[in-house]
Amino acid sequence: MNRRPFNFSAGPAALPEEVLQQVAQEMLDWHGSGMSVMEMSHRGKEFVSICEQAEADLRELLAVPPQFRILFMQGGGLAENAIVPLNLSRGGKVDVVVSGSWSRKSAQEAGRYADVRIAADARSNGQRAIPAAAEWQLRGDASYVHLCSNETIDGLEFHELPDLKALGCDAPLVIDFSSHVLSRPVDWSRVGLAFGGAQKNIGPAGLTLVIIREDLLGHALPICPSAFDYKTVAEAQSMYNTPPTFSIYVAGLVFQWLKRFEYGGKTGLAAIEQRNIDKATLLYQALDHSALFENRVAPDCRSRMNVPFYLRGTHDTPELNQAFLDEARERQLLQLKGHKSVGGMRASIYNAMSLEGVHALVDFLKDFETRHG
Repeated sequence: MNRRPFNFSAGPAALPEEVLQQVAQEMLDWHGSGMSVMEMSHRGKEFVSICEQAEADLRELLAVPPQFRILFMQGGGLAENAIVPLNLSRGGKVDVVVSGSWSRKSAQEAGRYADVRIAADARSNGQRAIPAAAEWQLRGDASYVHLCSNETIDGLEFHELPDLKALGCDAPLVIDFSSHVLSRPVDWSRVGLAFGGAQKNIGPAGLTLVIIREDLLGHALPICPSAFDYKTVAEAQSMYNTPPTFSIYVAGLVFQWLKRFEYGGKTGLAAIEQRNIDKATLLYQALDHSALFENRVAPDCRSRMNVPFYLRGTHDTPELNQAFLDEARERQLLQLKGHKSVGGMRASIYNAMSLEGVHALVDFLKDFETRHG
């Protein structure tokens, strides 16, 4: 069997091949039930067992403390930009740290329901670095502080979450971890709520994860739809409405794949984090030593998951960009085009991307530079 192409899509993104194979094997008959998962009642014992196992595995992988509830919802990270303020703002003040495109959208959406202030903006650093936490303008009476812990478009990542209490702020921290969830541990002592769409680093589109501290439940605005009220969803064990059943099932298989993943003498999340570090190091070193390509993000803010890169100086033309993408596709290196808002190229090297795939991309970068540099 020929090797599958290496898919660098930012999302929906590549899945582990063995997970796809298992889905195919179980498509018509899940574990002798006579049904596909897509055909099951979400309240039947078969799917309830799938959902409970997925939640337990996710809690184990991320070491989620018992005082946090895990919710399986719909709408993606974009919808959560409205659902979070509907639940947590209490119609008051919300501070947002803008580190890129997604946190900027979050601020705009939250402004429909709360008094939003931009506490810091990476545009002040030319969108190359996250403003230092000591410089953030936080309000003492904010209902919560929001940040995107990994900016998929701009390629900036928080390598350490801020300690708001040390900054003199008692508000809970809300993080959008859509594009690096399960790539590294989470310091839950610093987080009140984390949310993320699954389609970037976990599974197919349709599933949204919300992990919320229990004391933050029960504060939804009166206008919040019942299906988006975190307390209602939590009390119904994510079954208030029909959840995205097939996406939960596939995500559960990815969780099991992660639990048994081995690399560098490590297992599970520690193993995948180490491989992610090695992949990112390999790619950034190639870009930093290139005379043709560049990454424009400050090294201490660079994302391990999403690596935007550009042609340098006078080489940065639409024709040469397109030539790179065309030749990459011929090499079976897929979906490397940068986001339309920033241009250039982008390699998303999520958990499912192998080290072999990054080596193949680096080899192509060097070959393309030899011929076009």
